[in-house]
Amino acid sequence: MVAGAAAVTAAWRLVRARVVSVWVAMGTASGVAGLAAIATGRLSLSARVDWRWALGAGVAAGLLLYAATAAFVLIVRRWHVFDRHVAEIYDQRKGLSLSAALILSAGITSPGEELFWRGLFQGRLSGAIGSVLGALSAWGAYVVANAASGSLAIFAGAVVSGAVWGALAAWTGGVLSSVACHGVWTALMVGLPPGGPNRRRRPPREERA
Repeated sequence: MVAGAAAVTAAWRLVRARVVSVWVAMGTASGVAGLAAIATGRLSLSARVDWRWALGAGVAAGLLLYAATAAFVLIVRRWHVFDRHVAEIYDQRKGLSLSAALILSAGITSPGEELFWRGLFQGRLSGAIGSVLGALSAWGAYVVANAASGSLAIFAGAVVSGAVWGALAAWTGGVLSSVACHGVWTALMVGLPPGGPNRRRRPPREERA
């Protein structure tokens, strides 16, 4: 668990240093962490809720989360610093096709994060200290790890989206619902970026300094 969290933090530091793109770094770190979580044999898809309800709830939550995120981004983009951080994330997709970006983000990073953070990390903590405290502790660790990105957009996403995914995992007792939610949200954020696919207006020079 500690190694997985450290790997995510290290990956964000590499991205922040512009050594590698966010797509490759997080796809690799989250993919490996997810596979390691599966290898433990400790994961459950949906222990408390019928899998069909868990899957449907996850998809619906992903759609609602995207709508809320899009509305938030369109409003807060008036804050030039935040808007620049959002633009920097999408700018790193240059040279990467949409299909490749979707595979790396929605197909690898999203499920990998859920398998590790909500499946293994939250699952182990919930078994030791209870589902509520376990979910809150896993959420806190997830936010701290993503804070290493130095991006306001990533940090805000970790705080809000991480809480949603943690709640879904706590409710269902597994990762199916949170994987579905995370995957749908990510696919929409990549395929239909809030504000359109074009690079956002660059902020004034004094804001970029």
